Amino acid sequence: MSVKTLPDAPDVAGPSGTPRKRFTPGNLLHVPHAGLVAVLVVVVVATVLQTDSFATQANIVNVLRQVSVTAVIAAGLTLLMTAGGMDFSMGGNVAVTTALGAQLLSHGHSTGFTVVASILLATAIGLVNGLVVTFTKVAPFVATLATATLLDGVALLILNSVSVSIGDKMFAFGNDKVLGVPYLLIVAIVVLLVTALVMRFTVFGRDAFAIGGNEHVARLSGINVAARKLALYGITGALSGLAGLMLLSRLGSSSPGTGGLSLQLTAVAAVVIGGTSLAGGHGTVIGTALGVVLLGVVANALNLIQVSSNFQPVSVGAVLLIAAIANEFHKARSARR
Repeated sequence: MSVKTLPDAPDVAGPSGTPRKRFTPGNLLHVPHAGLVAVLVVVVVATVLQTDSFATQANIVNVLRQVSVTAVIAAGLTLLMTAGGMDFSMGGNVAVTTALGAQLLSHGHSTGFTVVASILLATAIGLVNGLVVTFTKVAPFVATLATATLLDGVALLILNSVSVSIGDKMFAFGNDKVLGVPYLLIVAIVVLLVTALVMRFTVFGRDAFAIGGNEHVARLSGINVAARKLALYGITGALSGLAGLMLLSRLGSSSPGTGGLSLQLTAVAAVVIGGTSLAGGHGTVIGTALGVVLLGVVANALNLIQVSSNFQPVSVGAVLLIAAIANEFHKARSARR
C-alpha cells in the first residue's frame, strides 16, 4: 500500500492576503541591531552578577554622563561616514577645545564668550579638514590623521603641558540633572535626534547617502558634492567643539591627554559596530547610539570588576577590529545578492 505524503501547510495569510512568514529564531538575525542589543544585554547581565555596584542609580547616571560626550562626536561621525568621509581629528579637536576653554575661563572670560570662541575654532578646524580633503584629493584618513597629530601638539602648547582648572564655572552644566536626567545626556539625545532627522527627512541627508553610495553618480545627478563635503566636515568640527565643552564642564579642568586618540577611537568603534559603513552609503544613528552605550558599559564593567585600565584600550581596539571585519563580510554578502 502506498502512503500519500501530505503537502506542507501553506503560510497563514496576513491582513493584506500575502503569506505571513513563519517565525524562526534565525529571523532574529535580520532584525536591525538585534545582535548589538543581545551583546549589550549579555554584558549587563554578566556585570550585574559580578558586582552589586553596577545597577545602582549613581553608577547608571555616571555611565550615561560619560557616554554623552562620545555620543555627540559619534553623531557627527555617522553623518560624515555615511557620505564616505572620515575624520580622525575629532578627538584632537576636542583636546584643543577643552584646552582653549579652560584657559579662557581661568583668565576671567565669560562662559558665553568661551562657548562661542571654542565652537567657532572647532568649526574652523573642521572646515580646514574639509577644504584639504575636497580640493586636494588627499585621502580623508591621511589628512585628518595628520591634523589630529597637529592638534594634539597645539593642545599641549595652549596648556603649557600643565592642567588648568576652571573652578566651579560650567560645573552645573556638566554635573547637574533635571528630573534625574543629566544635562549632558539631554544634549547628547538632542544631537542624536537632530542627526537622525536630518539623515532621514532632509535633502542634505539624502545627498549624504548619495555621495557615500557613488560620488560620481551623485555629482552627475546635480548634487554639489564639494559644498556638501565642506558642510559635513564643518558640522563634525562644530560637534567636536560642543563635545569638548561638555567634557570640560564634566571634568572641571583640562589636562594633557584630555580628548585625543582614545576618545576618537571609541567614537569610531561605536559608529562602526552600530552598522555605519566604512565605505559610505549606509548609516544609522540608532546603531551608533547602541554602540556608544555598549562601549560605555564595557568600560564601566571593566572598572567595577577591577580589571586594569590598561585593558580598556585593548577592548576598544578588539571591538573595532571585529566590527571592521564584520563590515567587510556584510558588504561581500550584500554584493552576492
